[in-house]
Amino acid sequence: MAQGGDSPKGDDFQKHLVDGETTGQYLAEVIHKTRTNFRPLPGITDQDNYHSSYRIQANVDCDEVYPNIYIGDAPTAKNKKYLKILDITHVLNTAEGKRFGFVDTDANYYKDTNIKYMGLPLADLSSTCINEYFHTAATFIEEAVSTGGKAFVHCMMGISRSATCVVAYLMIKKQMLASEAIRTVRKNRDIHPNNGFLHQLAELDNQLRRQRL
Repeated sequence: MAQGGDSPKGDDFQKHLVDGETTGQYLAEVIHKTRTNFRPLPGITDQDNYHSSYRIQANVDCDEVYPNIYIGDAPTAKNKKYLKILDITHVLNTAEGKRFGFVDTDANYYKDTNIKYMGLPLADLSSTCINEYFHTAATFIEEAVSTGGKAFVHCMMGISRSATCVVAYLMIKKQMLASEAIRTVRKNRDIHPNNGFLHQLAELDNQLRRQRL
């Protein structure tokens, strides 16, 4: 399945990938085999920060998964004081909406800050076509880091929708294979994209690999 404006042309889909097609099941195995190295909350110097319970007490859940790219949950996204501590310049809400399972922030929520906002109305369901937003999300994140800023990407819990978009960013903009991108993020945060999202990341991986042959 093609994403964004980078649809393969001609018989690109027929190109043989030497080591075979990437599958969602393979990416699920990569997640299962990659251990998360739990670290203190970024931006907090308090000694208690080294205890996992501190995240609960502070009502903040956030990790830097790649230089200047953070993944977190809904309460953290709404904590403008904490985002200021991190010097966040861009917020990507991958779960924008007012229904259950969504986060009801928008550009107006951050109008008293210098934060640039983007919202994607994605449900955490295997049937959601998150791939329609891979390139949009990647461009937004790249805008942050390429201009010396910092991107905070979130959904409700910071483990599926947001993680999938960051993995796609690393694949599209940093030329990582899906497995490498997932390991990079998973080592820094306990992520669990749903099976449908993993399948779409596998499709993106095969597509990008063919384009780079």
